Amino acid sequence: MNTELRNIFLQSIQNGFNRKAVRSCSQWSEKYRVIANPPYPGPWRFKYFPWLKEIHDSVAELNIAQKSSQMGVTEALLNITFHAIDIKRIDVLYVLPAKTPDAGDFSQSRFDAALELSPHLIQLFSDTKNVGLKRAGSCSLYVRGSRSRSGLKSVPVGLLILDELDEMTQKNIPLALERTAGQLEKNIWMCSTPTLEGRGINSYFQNSSQNHFFFKCTACSRFIEFSYPDNIEFNTENPEKTRLLCNLCKNTLKHEEKVEFLSNNKWVQSYTNRSNVGWYINHMYSTTITPSSICEHYIRAQNDITEDQEFYNSGMGLTHEVEGARLTDKQIDDCKGDYKNGLLVNGLITMGVDVGNPWIHIQINQWHFGPNLSIDISTHAKARALYFGKVRHFHELDQLMHEYRVNYCVIDSSPERRLAFEFASRFWGKVRLCFYVVGLQGKQVHIADDVEPKINVDRTSWLDLTLGRFRARTIVIPSNIDDEYRNQLKAPVRIYDKDKNGNPIGIYSSGNSADHYAHAANYAEIALPLAIGVGKSQTLNKSVI
Repeated sequence: MNTELRNIFLQSIQNGFNRKAVRSCSQWSEKYRVIANPPYPGPWRFKYFPWLKEIHDSVAELNIAQKSSQMGVTEALLNITFHAIDIKRIDVLYVLPAKTPDAGDFSQSRFDAALELSPHLIQLFSDTKNVGLKRAGSCSLYVRGSRSRSGLKSVPVGLLILDELDEMTQKNIPLALERTAGQLEKNIWMCSTPTLEGRGINSYFQNSSQNHFFFKCTACSRFIEFSYPDNIEFNTENPEKTRLLCNLCKNTLKHEEKVEFLSNNKWVQSYTNRSNVGWYINHMYSTTITPSSICEHYIRAQNDITEDQEFYNSGMGLTHEVEGARLTDKQIDDCKGDYKNGLLVNGLITMGVDVGNPWIHIQINQWHFGPNLSIDISTHAKARALYFGKVRHFHELDQLMHEYRVNYCVIDSSPERRLAFEFASRFWGKVRLCFYVVGLQGKQVHIADDVEPKINVDRTSWLDLTLGRFRARTIVIPSNIDDEYRNQLKAPVRIYDKDKNGNPIGIYSSGNSADHYAHAANYAEIALPLAIGVGKSQTLNKSVI
């Protein structure tokens, strides 16, 4: 053996011993990980992110991080990923909200950047060109978007990471969780800024140990946590005078001293008898986000619903529901009529069908029009819900179509597209399959030029109209509604964000709550312009057939 080969062989053995000596993920990160981005570029250190060390070394099977934005958790998940591949030699599935642009951005700004700065990681990975698959010897890192069910199938892994869970396609999360089934050693990580109570990341966090990060107060020496609103005192006249404080002794905790006083810390479990481990952290802990900037965000939130949502979710790591974001019991009760469910009358009748498993939910409406009828039919129409209910089989919809003499029906296109199409075929010209799509404006009904009788609509705009009827009392419902109908009408909650241009946008989220009747009512609403021949073109108020 020549000298060069001998040195390579010996170096390989030495590297193996070095890796074996690095037992914990936190040790591995400090030895091999290098950060490029400000504010703290260089070798990985926990000095500025002390809450992350115990997170790195968790051995729990399921970990849930409900957190504010920009708290270093995604970088921690990258370290956990690299450590699992390098030391544990297991495959990893890293799930992001969408394949495009999320997976591409992750690959370039996170993964590639980490490899470029670490000689160890460069040697570890042999193939990194494929955005969705990175190879490291016999191990693989799969990067997938949550919207594609096919992309989440047939990928057995030992480590699953769900990054920004609340932005994911929620119905596909159970499919992703199945990827670790059958593994002798498995580890699941979920992290996200939260949105609504009991939904998304918060639904998992509520069933966890709910760990909170405590530190010793510099004045009273008692362990406390940064909790909103108890540990911050806003000065809206002069945000620079906003202060963090101990809620016990009221001592000011200076932002510039965080590195020192946060070093004396411990994670405290709210529940000690739960196997799933939850972690909570917020902006008040950040060494880069000042109290004055938190105050400025708070001021903006007073007059802007999108900033209000963002302040709680991304800033404080808390769930939040903007006032008026969902229907109330009173608004529903105010719409009750003096008749029972199942009323049979003549008139213009539409039916909406939401397809679920195992139940198919239905709402049937009768429509009335005032004397000032315009081309924008939906705005000026009033509805009376004649029937709501559910059936198990598609052929039972046929009876309702005949019994109520339905003029037009809109049915959910999924998950039973074939059966929905067969139903539409039995009532050709009176039934259309509905697809919720992105890119349409307002109450547009785009009739697809296809063999199938399909329509495309904007989900948010139509739900605004459907649920808005209860607020405006332009719908009457049976007096004997049940709790299922009531709760499913209340399930959709409007949450707010900003688009790429900074404009406020709203979307409806039902999280893990059933909302079938809300969508059945929505489809019955969408069927109205089709029933009277409006909607052949792109918008309701431009063309009449």
